[in-house]
Amino acid sequence: MAGTLLMLQGSGWDIHYFNVANGNMGSMTIPPVKLARVRRAEARAACKILDATWHASICNDLEIFYDDRMLRRVCGVIRSVAPTVILTHSTQDYMEDHMITARLAVTAAFARATPGYRTAPSRPPHTGPVTIYHASPHGMRDGLRRVLRPGAFVNTTAVHTRKAAALACHESQRRWLDTTQEMDDYVRTMEAFSRSTGTLSGVFAHAEGWRRHLHFGYCAEDADPLRDALGPDYLVSGEYEHGLEDR
Repeated sequence: MAGTLLMLQGSGWDIHYFNVANGNMGSMTIPPVKLARVRRAEARAACKILDATWHASICNDLEIFYDDRMLRRVCGVIRSVAPTVILTHSTQDYMEDHMITARLAVTAAFARATPGYRTAPSRPPHTGPVTIYHASPHGMRDGLRRVLRPGAFVNTTAVHTRKAAALACHESQRRWLDTTQEMDDYVRTMEAFSRSTGTLSGVFAHAEGWRRHLHFGYCAEDADPLRDALGPDYLVSGEYEHGLEDR
């Protein structure tokens, strides 16, 4: 989703970068405590390339659970940022951590405006509207191999080089993916996914795909700030036109 962040930044928006987990389990050779430090440095380097505000991770790998503690911490980040847009994972993906992160983001965004809900650390409620977008799952499929088509596409062609540079900062992740998932070059994997999403749009060379979350409790029914901010670089999929996206 770095391409969409960069496109928003180019339209004058402030962007934020938040990895919920610290990546400490992603190595066959580096001990978890050391790896958390390595991953933190890599994330901050990527964040610097994106010129985004960085937020520290709040748990270890494989410890992203939909529970009270995690929800209060994620909501604390959301209230501190007071976002207009939240870009998060697909609710269906190949990895449970991704799906639970999406659930946490959705519920925490809902709780952002509830005065009686206490966050950790404590932050005042944020009552402004927020629109949630879910990214395409890896490989455009859910955990049962079913294809999930984007509801809209963002043209990331102009920022693709910066996106790739930021991704390349995660060198320890490359080694982990090589060993465990036979992804010999994760930047090239991203390139292929980016181009295939662009081809799916029928217009863009590189693209990221998004689906809007239901508006109840978050924003107006017709709110689509990516459309408003990005203009011709935002394309609603034909099958989602005329309100079908929200059915």
